[in-house]
Amino acid sequence: MKKFWIGAGLVCALTLAGCGGEKTEAPKQAESAAPAAGGAAATPDEANGATITGRVSFDGAKPSPKTLDMSATPFCEKAHAGTPVKSEEVIVNGNGTLKNAFVWVKSGLPDKNWQVPTSAVTIDQHGCMYQPHVIGVMTGQNVDIKTSDSTNHNLHPQPTGNPEWNETQPPGSEDKMKTFARQEVMIPVKCNIHPWMRAYIGVVSHPFFAVTGEDGSYTIKGLPPGTYTIQVWHEKYGTQEQTITVGAKDSKTQDFSIKG
Repeated sequence: MKKFWIGAGLVCALTLAGCGGEKTEAPKQAESAAPAAGGAAATPDEANGATITGRVSFDGAKPSPKTLDMSATPFCEKAHAGTPVKSEEVIVNGNGTLKNAFVWVKSGLPDKNWQVPTSAVTIDQHGCMYQPHVIGVMTGQNVDIKTSDSTNHNLHPQPTGNPEWNETQPPGSEDKMKTFARQEVMIPVKCNIHPWMRAYIGVVSHPFFAVTGEDGSYTIKGLPPGTYTIQVWHEKYGTQEQTITVGAKDSKTQDFSIKG
């Protein structure tokens, strides 16, 4: 009888979870970490994918930018050699387009894990202004925050879907390297010391986005064939969306017109 119970115990020990016990499963990886087909993260196929280009035009009388009052901090005022500094809230280019509009593929992409760039996107605090005013990054991509000023600054992003943080950056201090884990368009950034300082960060889970510059244009390359919702965002005028269908190696134009 003793040998019988010893043998039975060995049988129990060799089962998946023991006699009468529950099966224990290995922990699953988070879905967001799943690799794309083939085991590697996807990158835009610029040779075979589609390219969308366009302009974000401004429809209306060109507004007069507000002059920023930097007199509370002598360093900031002197940094501009007495030249009045204008707000970057609305910049209408010479060709009637808008600068600092964020354009991105809002929906329609295949469900893939897209490769995060190893290079950082830089924001500098120069002359008590954020340069550039609007940037785009991928989720998990480094944002390199520098200061070129000989005065204290305070970095205070105000996301709704990512953790909020608030940190001081004194003159000559090391860069602050930050990332955002969740898609969020857009995240405002302010300086609690200098209330006129404002920047915006577009955080996207894929690489198909752009920021308009001094000619108001944008280009998005390497899109797989499909139908997409393209959204443009502007800090004063909100968002606008258009739908576009592209095939392999297509080159299409999608313009936007924003009323002032």
